[in-house]
Amino acid sequence: MVLFRRQLGDVLRAQRMERGMTLREVSAEARVSLGYISEIERGQKEASSELLASLCTALDVALSDVLREVSDAVAVEEAALVATPITVGARPAAGQVVASAA
Repeated sequence: MVLFRRQLGDVLRAQRMERGMTLREVSAEARVSLGYISEIERGQKEASSELLASLCTALDVALSDVLREVSDAVAVEEAALVATPITVGARPAAGQVVASAA
Protein backbone atom coordinates (compact mmCIF):
# COMPACT_ATOMS: atom_id res chain seq x y z
CA MET A 1 0.00 0.00 0.00
CA VAL A 2 1.28 3.46 -0.88
CA LEU A 3 1.27 5.88 2.05
CA PHE A 4 1.47 9.58 1.23
CA ARG A 5 2.75 10.43 4.71
CA ARG A 6 5.69 8.05 4.34
CA GLN A 7 6.66 9.52 0.98
CA LEU A 8 6.28 13.06 2.36
CA GLY A 9 8.52 12.20 5.30
CA ASP A 10 11.18 10.79 2.99
CA VAL A 11 11.13 13.94 0.84
CA LEU A 12 11.28 16.28 3.83
CA ARG A 13 14.17 14.34 5.36
CA ALA A 14 16.06 14.38 2.05
CA GLN A 15 15.51 18.14 1.73
CA ARG A 16 16.74 18.70 5.28
CA MET A 17 19.82 16.56 4.82
CA GLU A 18 20.59 18.12 1.44
CA ARG A 19 20.76 21.47 3.23
CA GLY A 20 22.89 20.05 6.03
CA MET A 21 20.30 20.96 8.65
CA THR A 22 19.63 19.08 11.87
CA LEU A 23 16.17 18.34 13.22
CA ARG A 24 16.94 20.84 15.99
CA GLU A 25 17.64 23.60 13.47
CA VAL A 26 14.47 22.92 11.49
CA SER A 27 12.50 22.70 14.73
CA ALA A 28 13.72 26.11 15.89
CA GLU A 29 13.17 27.73 12.48
CA ALA A 30 9.69 26.25 11.95
CA ARG A 31 8.67 26.56 15.62
CA VAL A 32 7.56 22.94 15.68
CA SER A 33 8.69 20.37 18.23
CA LEU A 34 11.69 18.29 17.24
CA GLY A 35 9.83 15.07 18.13
CA TYR A 36 6.88 15.92 15.93
CA ILE A 37 9.11 16.68 12.93
CA SER A 38 10.91 13.39 13.53
CA GLU A 39 7.57 11.53 13.50
CA ILE A 40 6.60 13.28 10.24
CA GLU A 41 9.92 12.34 8.64
CA ARG A 42 9.40 8.71 9.68
CA GLY A 43 5.89 8.70 8.21
CA GLN A 44 4.23 8.19 11.57
CA LYS A 45 2.30 11.48 11.67
CA GLU A 46 0.32 13.43 9.09
CA ALA A 47 1.43 17.03 8.56
CA SER A 48 -1.27 19.69 8.38
CA SER A 49 -1.05 22.19 5.53
CA GLU A 50 0.03 24.90 7.98
CA LEU A 51 2.75 22.71 9.46
CA LEU A 52 3.95 21.67 6.02
CA ALA A 53 4.16 25.33 4.98
CA SER A 54 6.24 26.10 8.11
CA LEU A 55 8.59 23.21 7.39
CA CYS A 56 9.02 24.29 3.77
CA THR A 57 9.79 27.84 4.87
CA ALA A 58 12.34 26.56 7.39
CA LEU A 59 13.94 24.40 4.69
CA ASP A 60 13.78 27.24 2.15
CA VAL A 61 12.01 25.02 -0.38
CA ALA A 62 8.80 25.71 -2.28
CA LEU A 63 5.78 23.72 -1.13
CA SER A 64 5.00 22.97 -4.78
CA ASP A 65 8.46 21.41 -5.21
CA VAL A 66 7.95 19.17 -2.18
CA LEU A 67 4.49 18.09 -3.34
CA ARG A 68 5.76 17.43 -6.87
CA GLU A 69 8.57 15.27 -5.54
CA VAL A 70 6.15 13.35 -3.29
CA SER A 71 3.74 12.89 -6.20
CA ASP A 72 6.54 11.49 -8.37
CA ALA A 73 7.59 9.08 -5.61
CA VAL A 74 4.00 7.91 -5.11
CA ALA A 75 3.64 7.31 -8.87
CA VAL A 76 6.81 5.20 -8.93
CA GLU A 77 5.64 3.14 -5.97
CA GLU A 78 2.18 2.64 -7.51
CA ALA A 79 3.74 1.51 -10.79
CA ALA A 80 5.92 -0.98 -8.93
CA LEU A 81 2.84 -2.43 -7.21
CA VAL A 82 1.01 -2.84 -10.52
CA ALA A 83 4.03 -4.44 -12.18
CA THR A 84 4.42 -7.12 -9.50
CA PRO A 85 3.77 -10.44 -11.30
CA ILE A 86 1.57 -13.16 -9.86
CA THR A 87 3.18 -16.60 -10.14
CA VAL A 88 0.91 -19.34 -11.49
CA GLY A 89 0.10 -21.83 -8.78
CA ALA A 90 1.18 -19.50 -6.01
CA ARG A 91 -1.20 -18.73 -3.23
CA PRO A 92 -2.43 -15.10 -3.24
CA ALA A 93 -1.32 -12.83 -0.41
CA ALA A 94 -3.88 -12.01 2.25
CA GLY A 95 -6.40 -9.57 0.85
CA GLN A 96 -5.15 -9.94 -2.73
CA VAL A 97 -7.84 -10.41 -5.37
CA VAL A 98 -6.76 -12.80 -8.12
CA ALA A 99 -9.98 -12.93 -10.16
CA SER A 100 -13.58 -11.96 -9.73
CA ALA A 101 -16.77 -12.93 -11.51
CA ALA A 102 -19.08 -10.27 -12.88
